[in-house]
Amino acid sequence: MRRKLPIFYSALLLTAVNLLLRLVGTSFQVYLSSRIGAEGIGLLQLVMSVGAMALVAGMAGIRTATMYLTAEQIGRKKPQNITWVLSGCLMYSIICSAAVGGIVYIFAPQIAENWIGNIHTLSSLRLFAAFLPVNCLTGVMVGYFTGASRIGTLAAVEVAEQLCCMVCTVLLLSFWAGHDAARSCQAVVMGSAMGACFTLLSLVILRILERPKTSDRLPVGRQLAHTAIPLALADDLRTGISTVENLMVPKRLALYGGSLSPLAAFGTVCGMVFPILTFPMAILFGLTELLIPELARCRAAGSTMRIHYLVKQSLRIALFFGTLCGGILFLSADELCMALYKSKEAGTYLRWFSLLAVMLYSDGVTDAMIKGLGQQKASVRYNILTNTMDVAFLYILLPKYGITGYFASFLITHIINFCLSLRRLLRITVQKIPLHIPILTLAAAALALWLCHFVTGAVLRSAAYTAILLCLLFLLRIISKDDVRWMKSLICRK
Repeated sequence: MRRKLPIFYSALLLTAVNLLLRLVGTSFQVYLSSRIGAEGIGLLQLVMSVGAMALVAGMAGIRTATMYLTAEQIGRKKPQNITWVLSGCLMYSIICSAAVGGIVYIFAPQIAENWIGNIHTLSSLRLFAAFLPVNCLTGVMVGYFTGASRIGTLAAVEVAEQLCCMVCTVLLLSFWAGHDAARSCQAVVMGSAMGACFTLLSLVILRILERPKTSDRLPVGRQLAHTAIPLALADDLRTGISTVENLMVPKRLALYGGSLSPLAAFGTVCGMVFPILTFPMAILFGLTELLIPELARCRAAGSTMRIHYLVKQSLRIALFFGTLCGGILFLSADELCMALYKSKEAGTYLRWFSLLAVMLYSDGVTDAMIKGLGQQKASVRYNILTNTMDVAFLYILLPKYGITGYFASFLITHIINFCLSLRRLLRITVQKIPLHIPILTLAAAALALWLCHFVTGAVLRSAAYTAILLCLLFLLRIISKDDVRWMKSLICRK
């Protein structure tokens, strides 16, 4: 095995790559919204929701399972066993993805007509089903390279994949799809499929060139089932319920008297607001992507002190970063959405959801850590509970309160999920959170937001908010000189 980069530098590399990819993806979303409009974005969102459900079902938890099992063997200093781990994961993926792809292909007419409500999406669904095994096998190889800390190689391949995907998609949209929403869906699916084919071929060739050593045959079925099946159940249930939500929301919104175009309102929130809200998560994605294999290695090696350190620092980073990004999005929501989408309604919704950024970003980091510590079954329970509650809340609240009811349901269920996950993490790591840190941090953010309302201009408000927040955190001793020295040591370390 090659020598791996420290987690900080690996996270920086993944962060840079994912910022680039997220920027390209968000720009592409803006391009689509200007080309096919809010209602077309709403239709595309419904098609991609069904495709996402099929992908998650076909993946069946194998990407994270491959990452976890690979890192576990490295932590035990048995890299020769990885060949058998990878073989078992690939076979598992072929069986699951082929079965799910066949089901989607056969029942595509019923899905298009009864679920989506537009028979013209039939070709997109069948195209996605045909390439589903390729996407799932790509997930296995990405999981292996992440678990083996081949981050530089993986980053280069992912950038090339995105370029391939974007070139194919733009060509199809420009010379074939036109302004037709159904054809635009097909173009997006085909472009994604071409990118997946490129990535799978590249990663398989790179694995062969490693010339890995192989041990005696190692049965991995039990380990694989113990790791992948709970993840598959959680992902399938969460995505299935999420798809039910996406298909149900426009119909329940239509019963609300204040909504003139429920599909447009749904497209505005999911297709315009959420891409902006989650864009800064690309910076944290590098950390969350590496925490699963890193904690799995530490757990296998019995490195308790290392686990405590990673948990403490990761939670602090998520808290500060979520507070900073949430405030900036809140202050610049109107200008940002007008510049990107020419939509005042999107700016209003972005202000609502930006207030939840601290919780959403912290929840993403917490979820990665409990998975890295082998708590997949707990994650299943929490996701089943909160997703079921979300469906019930939406069904009840949407006809009476419209998008406000959607926001209330989102808020309640995500708070419950975050509290349960954080409680589990602190219990298994025997850690305690000093309550004054999050309380004072949020109070400082609230004060900074109030002061910045007197500043004109989105850029100046964001800069003033950042400066005031940092000053307040220093004055309150939430950020200390030790933290500054720690960051400097990471950056300057050779």
